[in-house]
Amino acid sequence: MTAPEIRDVTLRDGLQLTGKVLPTARKVEIARELLRLGVPSLEIGSMARPDLVPPMSGTLDVVAELTPEELARCWIWVATPRHVERAVEAGAVNVQYCFSASDAHNRANIGRSTEASLDAMPAAVELAHAAGGRIQLCIATSFTCPFEGPVPPDRVLAIANDPRAAGAEDVVVCDTLGQAAPGEVADLVGRVRRETPPRRIVFHGHDTWGQGVANGLAAVAAGAQVVDGCLGGLGGCPFAPGASGNTATEDLAFGLRPGWLTPDRLAGLVGLGEELLADLGEPNRSKAAQGVRSNAAAFAWTA
Repeated sequence: MTAPEIRDVTLRDGLQLTGKVLPTARKVEIARELLRLGVPSLEIGSMARPDLVPPMSGTLDVVAELTPEELARCWIWVATPRHVERAVEAGAVNVQYCFSASDAHNRANIGRSTEASLDAMPAAVELAHAAGGRIQLCIATSFTCPFEGPVPPDRVLAIANDPRAAGAEDVVVCDTLGQAAPGEVADLVGRVRRETPPRRIVFHGHDTWGQGVANGLAAVAAGAQVVDGCLGGLGGCPFAPGASGNTATEDLAFGLRPGWLTPDRLAGLVGLGEELLADLGEPNRSKAAQGVRSNAAAFAWTA
């Protein structure tokens, strides 16, 4: 069985709730250091309107600074065909087409119904494929919605099975609010694996209720091949009241122990996260970061 992949989403989901806008050069520096440390893939920004989500300004400038080899490992958040068009024109090759399982959150986040987002997806797929790129189907609020409450699993399965989503290489199952428990994650990811078209499953979780790592491990056990994380547990959705930080990349790495991870590389992730969070004035929520900085000198993973 292929070891699960960790995708770091610091430069997208991590930054979007922060008050500080990072300069392009700093974003590029973070992306390159994450790739150098061995993180297989990254989210590097969003096509969301910068007047609504200011930290996402400059995403296309970041794309312009990265090499084709680097961009092959990077993803851009999109919500419309026009977003895809602009991203691929700038040089992006991987786009994550995102909308919510719940209409209320989709209207708050994207300004349209879920059905309208689905209607537009074939055009987004065509644009991505015409540019030689890849596109993911990303289903936000797969478990709970901040406005409507619990989301029925059959709603998520219906979206994943909808013929308008054909052409997506991956399906991203999102615990947008971090309110799911491991059993719920295992059940839904397992059903997506068994009852929808074959493709990679990505699990995107938040640690609002302290279940982030447990949910990530449950998703992997149920068939997810990729798990999203963010340095220091930074981030959240500006249009989802009650959402807090993502599951920390450092914590997922320590728990999953992917083949590229060594104690030195984990220490590198911790150091990078500490520097970024200090720049942003944000707390570090990573438990693995605390462990790496502990005085347990006989344990190989401390630094």
